[in-house]
Amino acid sequence: MIKAVIFDFDGLIIDTETAWYDAFRETMELYNVELPLEKFVTSIGSNDIALFQYFKEQLGERYNPEEIQNKADSIHKDKMTSPQARDGVRDYLKEAKELNYKIALATSSTKEWVTHYLKELNLLQYFDVLITQDDVENVKPEPDLYLKAIEALNISPKEAVAFEDSLNGLTSALTAGLKCVIVPNPVTDALPFENHHLRLTSMSEMNLHNVIQVMEEK
Repeated sequence: MIKAVIFDFDGLIIDTETAWYDAFRETMELYNVELPLEKFVTSIGSNDIALFQYFKEQLGERYNPEEIQNKADSIHKDKMTSPQARDGVRDYLKEAKELNYKIALATSSTKEWVTHYLKELNLLQYFDVLITQDDVENVKPEPDLYLKAIEALNISPKEAVAFEDSLNGLTSALTAGLKCVIVPNPVTDALPFENHHLRLTSMSEMNLHNVIQVMEEK
């Protein structure tokens, strides 16, 4: 029996990922370097180690990670001046509360980052637990974030459904023993998702009650 829903953050609740891709792509253009989408998506849901390794390989002696990050941060901030929750997110959170499900966040981002945007979106009050990179040794695709969330909610993995938008997130949830619903965003839509339990174009495609019914039948 499902007792909890656990959400990823970046790219799922709010599409920071498309803005990050555009920000890093525009930054790399300043160095006359292309950033193919397939290079960027390897870092989605996890950390930027692989992404910055690509930058290092492309730039050689010109490689300055702090400069690149600062330029991208500035562009990203401009693109996120009016943040909006993705379609259906607010309805899912409201419905989860009404149905008495426990609600958690499991994200590779920092607590400061997610708290800022959840407050901006007026969504923070829906969450019982926030598990971020500050709480674990290893971020996604490792299962640590989901295992920590399960522990904090005092439930078993079989009693929770994870909502994810990335391959790293899907791997993390499945490794932790959770069922996983994929809701890709524009930059993750073409990723080769496998072994997920349901895929939606957005949370507005199916209400939460029906999603949970599907999950309990799997």
